[in-house]
Amino acid sequence: MSASGGEISQTLDRGLTVLSLLAEHSDGLTAAELAEQLSTARAVVYRLLRTLESHRLIGRIDTRYVLGIGIAELASRLRPRLQATVLPILRRLSRQSNSTSLLSVADGDEALILITEEPPDTTFHLALRQGARHALGLGADGLAILAGRPPADEDTKDVQRARQRGYALTVGVLQPGALGVAAPIKTSDWASASIGIVQLGTKVSDPQIPDLVMSAATEAARRLSGDHSA
Repeated sequence: MSASGGEISQTLDRGLTVLSLLAEHSDGLTAAELAEQLSTARAVVYRLLRTLESHRLIGRIDTRYVLGIGIAELASRLRPRLQATVLPILRRLSRQSNSTSLLSVADGDEALILITEEPPDTTFHLALRQGARHALGLGADGLAILAGRPPADEDTKDVQRARQRGYALTVGVLQPGALGVAAPIKTSDWASASIGIVQLGTKVSDPQIPDLVMSAATEAARRLSGDHSA
């Protein structure tokens, strides 16, 4: 049964779980390892794998299965909707925080800055380059994405702290003399995007900024999930 009380497809649920497991293991998993994780017979897992492989959602390297190019293609189609949905939220956040706001997405093991919005009423701010990349483990935006995922053995203390607080805060990591605050956009238990701000200084200029960032991320997640209520 689903959380809303309706029936779910067990086969589809298992297939999606396979994709989630492969997303957590960049070096892939064997069919035997997947069967163990799913507590399912190998014959069932092989049928799932063949189906996912036929849609290019997974690929195979020797005996190990990894996420396929089809996942990237689906993600590329999501980006225009992501931009249209989140841009008004970024504009409001930038105005409220008097900071440069940004939307970042996970692209493999990197964070990609997809959209930036500069504050309208100031001539002194940080300009960020759209399309810039950095490791997910660096910068508040990448840490927030990792914190929005299930706990993993490789989580750093910064990721664990961000998961506990609901937002990530870094100082001078990507740009000397600048700080970042970011929160994950969670439309499932596997975050792939975050909303944040960057401003000059070593301390947050307004103690309300973390709450503003978390509120913006929550609104983005709600709207991306199809809820456009006020």
